[in-house]
Amino acid sequence: MSKNKVCFVSGAARGKGNGRAIALSLAEKGYAVAVGDILYEEAKSVSNEIISKGCKSCAVKIDLSNFESVKEGFDTITQELGSVDILINNAAIMTNMNTISKMAPQAWDNEIKVNLSGAFYCVKQVLPSMIENKWGRIVNISSVAGTMGGYGQCSYSSSKAGLIGLTKTIALEGAAFGVTSNVITLGVFGTNAFDDLNEKAKEKILKRVALKKEGDPKDVAALVNFLSSEDAKYITGANIMLTGGLDLFVF
Repeated sequence: MSKNKVCFVSGAARGKGNGRAIALSLAEKGYAVAVGDILYEEAKSVSNEIISKGCKSCAVKIDLSNFESVKEGFDTITQELGSVDILINNAAIMTNMNTISKMAPQAWDNEIKVNLSGAFYCVKQVLPSMIENKWGRIVNISSVAGTMGGYGQCSYSSSKAGLIGLTKTIALEGAAFGVTSNVITLGVFGTNAFDDLNEKAKEKILKRVALKKEGDPKDVAALVNFLSSEDAKYITGANIMLTGGLDLFVF
């Protein structure tokens, strides 16, 4: 089934990011992979890594907050690899840390645009062709902040909660056409963002995780791979918790 299938992974440029792990893993399964990020040179590096393994790939610079940028990016992907069969909405920013009373409306708007509107823009580019082809896979990457909230993370939490609702709506619209849509809600993973935290903050966070450790981006990639496969054809509209038990009541 992987033969001739084309994937797009957003936010796939960072060295220890979930997006890069997802892109590399999908390539290993034989898919052609388009690597998308606003950081073009870094995205190109990941794409070249995929090509060096004998797989088809291209890199596209995309500003997810801008619909025209997203449209242009997908036009490039279609020209270079073909229409996208598997969409992985992984990209997100978490730059707006403030309480609601102090949060600037512009900062709110920017995070919602990138994290939620950007995913919607990407879906709009691929859903018509998926419906026409009677096959498609859409996987959105959410966060426990979207199900549990986050102090000082109003815009980020809201955007991640919004992805869950978006996922279920896509699932309903695509169900009659062989298009599945699922969301993975992540806990704490050993990415660049986690590495940037100080040791005290890491320790405090990991105490809340039942497994007492951060996840590996390869764990995310493995689940994305499954949901993108033919084996997952009867799973749609699901919110799968990949948290190591962070969402449990932990002493």
